Amino acid sequence: MNTQPAIGISGCLTGSAVRFDGGHKRMSFVMDGLAQWVTFKPVCPEMAIGLPVPRPALRLVQATTGDINMRFSHAPHDDVTQKMAEFTASYLPQLGNLSGFIVCAKSPSCGMERVRLYDEKGNRGRKEGIGLFTGVLLEKYPWLPVEEDGRLHDPILRENFVERVFALHELNILRANGLTRRALLDFHSRYKLQLLAHHQAGYREIGPFVASLHEWDDLDAFFIVYREKLMALLKKLASRKNHTNVLMHIQGYFRNQLTSRQRGELRDVILHYRDGLLPILAPLTLLKHYLAEYPDQYLLTQNYFSPYPENLCLRMTVN
Repeated sequence: MNTQPAIGISGCLTGSAVRFDGGHKRMSFVMDGLAQWVTFKPVCPEMAIGLPVPRPALRLVQATTGDINMRFSHAPHDDVTQKMAEFTASYLPQLGNLSGFIVCAKSPSCGMERVRLYDEKGNRGRKEGIGLFTGVLLEKYPWLPVEEDGRLHDPILRENFVERVFALHELNILRANGLTRRALLDFHSRYKLQLLAHHQAGYREIGPFVASLHEWDDLDAFFIVYREKLMALLKKLASRKNHTNVLMHIQGYFRNQLTSRQRGELRDVILHYRDGLLPILAPLTLLKHYLAEYPDQYLLTQNYFSPYPENLCLRMTVN
């Protein structure tokens, strides 16, 4: 398996001139930052069904029956819904090993949310549609991290997406190497602090499920259920409060090694993070320093400290 996560992406976001007007929507973070750490699998569904560049604009039309169709804006009776459905049905089964997908916002084929709907008379409706390609993608792969370009400008959503991409990539490698009970248990153990930062109640709920692993004869069946549970938990945004609780928990591992002054300084840094005065990078850097000085076998295994390549600098902001 590729040692880098494979990410699907709407072709226009890579800088390819595939949009209906002959332009593109190149994302600098994606192509200048993330690109060195992942392998992109670009696709333009509209070109894939045979449409040219440039081409007439498409829109989503909601029929009186409630069905959503894709039609040309200038020729509302020219329908390409079936072509898009056929392409999607043939293309998506090839994506089982992807670790994420970045789609183009507002697109009638790729938009993830709030795509404008029109009625059959051409009247503008609400922004509550989903692109036809992305809608099926979300349904077929509910565990897959999917984000659209606009939302990735939000630093919190950006970090969450990248974190999930690398978690799913590790899961994909685990499966490709051959599932064992020990490997599954070790994986979950490495993610304990990370899950606590995302959702404490969810962490407590998934624990008994993992503990039941010995009852499963079919490890792949267990993996499929576990993958969906894990990715759903990681999709919940980690809160400052939960991060603070995790940082305080980690601090406790050094209570016998640090002086009272060092413990006080560490506590102050964590509380300054809690109060929004410092980015999470500050307490994490200090904790990693103490971990190097006073190694703890459990903490050394925790993915929480490095859930993705540090060069992406996603923890530089206050979050």
